[in-house]
Amino acid sequence: MSFLASRRTRDERRRGPGSPVVPALFASRVGYAAALLPAAVVTLGALAAGRAEQAGAWWARAGEQDPTTLTPERRPGAWRLVAHALVCVPLGLVALIPVGIEILFVLRGVLYPLVDHGPYDHSWGGPSMAGAWAVHFLVALPFAAAGLGALWLLARLHTRLAGRLWDRRVGAGPVLALLVSSVAGVVLVIAWIHQL
Repeated sequence: MSFLASRRTRDERRRGPGSPVVPALFASRVGYAAALLPAAVVTLGALAAGRAEQAGAWWARAGEQDPTTLTPERRPGAWRLVAHALVCVPLGLVALIPVGIEILFVLRGVLYPLVDHGPYDHSWGGPSMAGAWAVHFLVALPFAAAGLGALWLLARLHTRLAGRLWDRRVGAGPVLALLVSSVAGVVLVIAWIHQL
């Protein structure tokens, strides 16, 4: 519980007590979640090159830990870093789904006239290009918002799972959430492939 209180205090120092989440903080967490899979691969590469200290410092900053305040007993060793990188792989794979949604939003919502040159007679919002563009953008907007929310939640889940890396107890809730989100991601991808 003291961990949650210290995190709350740290967040309030960043943005002021009682203020809403700052867009920059939200954006950094979304970007952090989107980069989980490459970060796990880079961590394994850093460990193979004998750079466990640098990999631990990076995960400390990403997991909102101050690497300078960690005692030697709490600093993660190579095996804990390997285990953490392997836990990040399924989380990073799940994060690819909302990342794909954001890419589709840009391509099929924001840049719709560049992707589909018409004719727009049978398009949503057609027959004019402006109508088709507006409808595709408005339909994609809630999905883009949901994708950003999912990435933010995945970043929060990863921060909870990373507690083990810093020798904190991780309950069954985050592990169960990882398993459920992984299974849901597999089901979603299989359903998507079957409808193509």
